[in-house]
Amino acid sequence: MGKKRKAKEKQKQDGKDAAASEGRAPSPLANPNTTKKKRNKFYERELSRLHIELVNLQEWIKREGRKVVVIFEGRDAAGKGGVIKRIIEPLNPRVCRVVALGTPTERQKTQWYFQRYVAELPAAGEMVLFDRSWYNRAGVERVMGFCTDEEYMEFLRSCPEFERMLVRSGITIVKYWFSVSDEEQERRFKARAKDPTKRWKLSPMDIESRNRWQAYSRAKDDMLVHTDIEQAKWYVVNSDNKKRARLNCIAHLLSLLPYDYAMPKPIKLPKRAPEMRKGYVRPPLEDQNFVPEIY
Repeated sequence: MGKKRKAKEKQKQDGKDAAASEGRAPSPLANPNTTKKKRNKFYERELSRLHIELVNLQEWIKREGRKVVVIFEGRDAAGKGGVIKRIIEPLNPRVCRVVALGTPTERQKTQWYFQRYVAELPAAGEMVLFDRSWYNRAGVERVMGFCTDEEYMEFLRSCPEFERMLVRSGITIVKYWFSVSDEEQERRFKARAKDPTKRWKLSPMDIESRNRWQAYSRAKDDMLVHTDIEQAKWYVVNSDNKKRARLNCIAHLLSLLPYDYAMPKPIKLPKRAPEMRKGYVRPPLEDQNFVPEIY
């Protein structure tokens, strides 16, 4: 049995052991004998439950004036976007927002490296999800040669201190690395190439990354060694199974933040007061532009 397969088998067994120790049955998503219908039903039920907890977390962040940063890193097609999408689905975009910065402008390239990211940090009562972050320098920039060796080494030196400074200022930082196997990434790339609604996700950089698997692996290993600090730890998410990765990541994020019950009280709508309609005449319908009802 190869090393990768042994590692996966160990992860599965660890999951079963954890479930057993907590008095829970193993997840149907981890059981290949469970029917697809039952797996999907379980996934939707758990996601709905976690969504309620995310709303509770959101209200707690607002109430307590917390500042939370969650960083999502990983290989292309590792599933980062899918998790982010499920996190923000039930949340208020004024409280929880996504930051996905593009290629830096010529002016930004002359700035302090962290400067454009600092502008996106949360204020009190906000949570920011970084869909890729300042760790671009340790990943794609390093592998593709977009930064010098001196810039790379300076990043490894300054990044831990930068994050410690943010934590001292009151920002909570959670960092996730989404780990996907070579085989699964290739399968997802091929699926994207065939799907006209997903082809935009395949950039020339993504295609080139297929030829540099080991280089990205070494860059990731070095990054974790230098930037896995006590104040802002890295957590690795096994993402070969997208649905398991989504639930595991959301549940883990919720477990890291010390939120308590902060849900709004149930609202009982009062009876509508009688409205004075005298004198109002709706304009002629033919004067308005309606969307054609073709469905």
